[in-house]
Amino acid sequence: MGNTQPKNKTGKNVTAQKLENAKKLGVLSLSEHGLTAIPSELVDSDDYAKLRVLDLSHNRLASIGGKLGSSLPELKTLNLDHNALTAGTLSELAQLKKLQNLSLSHNALGTIQSSSSGGHQKDGKTTQATAQQQHQLAIPPLQSPSLKQLSLVANQLSVVPQNLLSLVKLEKLDLSHNAIRTLPDELGQNLVNLQELRLDRNQLSQLPASLGRLKKLKVLSLKHNQFRVANTVWNDDTNPQPLPQPLFTDTPLIDLNLHGNQMTNTQLNEFEGFDQFLERRQKVKNKTMTNLDVCGLD
Repeated sequence: MGNTQPKNKTGKNVTAQKLENAKKLGVLSLSEHGLTAIPSELVDSDDYAKLRVLDLSHNRLASIGGKLGSSLPELKTLNLDHNALTAGTLSELAQLKKLQNLSLSHNALGTIQSSSSGGHQKDGKTTQATAQQQHQLAIPPLQSPSLKQLSLVANQLSVVPQNLLSLVKLEKLDLSHNAIRTLPDELGQNLVNLQELRLDRNQLSQLPASLGRLKKLKVLSLKHNQFRVANTVWNDDTNPQPLPQPLFTDTPLIDLNLHGNQMTNTQLNEFEGFDQFLERRQKVKNKTMTNLDVCGLD
């Protein structure tokens, strides 16, 4: 299989044991197993057709092969965090029609495998993908109508991949630790079931008014971006409000974090619609929540 096989105290192959157990349990974790390829046993038979949960995180996978999607039709949760996946290597995910939770953090989906000097053969090196390549290849056009959670943290993305914007059932989306400068209007127009959006440590300085269409959004984290306020005399052309009024007035947002941006709590209180956010926040009677009136600002 081209993989390093860990063994237990009895000397038995741990991967083989886990694969055997997974046939009955429907759950398989091969995290930190030194995998460079998907185990052939997993995809070359129908023994795992009822597998529901698969954890392949913290390995060395550069691709997921060409059989994963068709071999695991019942898969609901897939974790591929901390691998070496690049744009164009995840096409098999399109066949996972029952997928609900997908985690792809700490890969390199904003890059693409570069060709060797011959022009076609890959040389193992990567280059930054263009915006168009990221739109088309970072993630495939997923067919799962039930995908609810997606994590793309730390993937060297400079744009929000276009194929992501058709995931209308998505409830939680994490795009933190990338290099995204703008959000497309379609994010607010299409992802109408979004409840939690995390965009920490990107390069955002302005949000689109279309986010006001997210009628279920309760959590928005924007820590360490490039939001800054020169003055609070707002003008749509010369000095637009960085966080648009509909975000505060037209959504149920109650948890907003702006820590690490160049604005103060005093300035935030001058944002149009922010008073409605505060009123709504004060009505929340959840003692486990911290005081978010200042939204992480001084």
